[in-house]
Amino acid sequence: MPDSPYARIVRSHLEALFHAPPPDLAARLGGAARQDGVALRAFGEACDLTPRGIFLGGRPQTGVLGILIALYGRHAHPAPQRLEPWRAFKELPGSMPYAGAFAANAEGILVPHAASLEHDLAAVTAALDGGPGPAALGGDFAFSVRPFPKISLCYIVHRADEEFCAAVTCLFSANADRFLPLDALADTAEYSGRGIIALLQGGAGGARPGE
Repeated sequence: MPDSPYARIVRSHLEALFHAPPPDLAARLGGAARQDGVALRAFGEACDLTPRGIFLGGRPQTGVLGILIALYGRHAHPAPQRLEPWRAFKELPGSMPYAGAFAANAEGILVPHAASLEHDLAAVTAALDGGPGPAALGGDFAFSVRPFPKISLCYIVHRADEEFCAAVTCLFSANADRFLPLDALADTAEYSGRGIIALLQGGAGGARPGE
């Protein structure tokens, strides 16, 4: 693994995780046990979480995505995912000081792409392990993605009209904060948004966000 600051953080998390992993680690992560770690889905790709490194779509992860996946491993919990009630970032304990940054980095980045999102929605949700969002949440349309097996995001999109600009709201599955700390949840939403934009710009087979 390269010796960069991020790579060292990834390595430290992996050392802590695999020093004495719980026997049901794979089940806790919503993945499958392998001889060398756990196979799971992350950010719409096959992921291998191993003592020697993290590989997403076969590519080693030594940046932010690697840290997020490692943290998901460190916070493995036996509870099942609960989708509803979906929760806004501001509803998560301790989130208020970071609400502005979340609105800009996780929601605002998608606003210019609202029209493209509606046009390519089926391809985006298929690529990111998602699907339609609940109609009861409102908006002109809504959809979900699943960056981790036990963490889902739901986006509510309002189209631009004569009076209002387009708007995007990102919600978390009900117990998402059981599987990642607050800052990592915010980064997961940001990198999911980047992944959505990469797909919109490159088509259904578009490149994933770089690190």
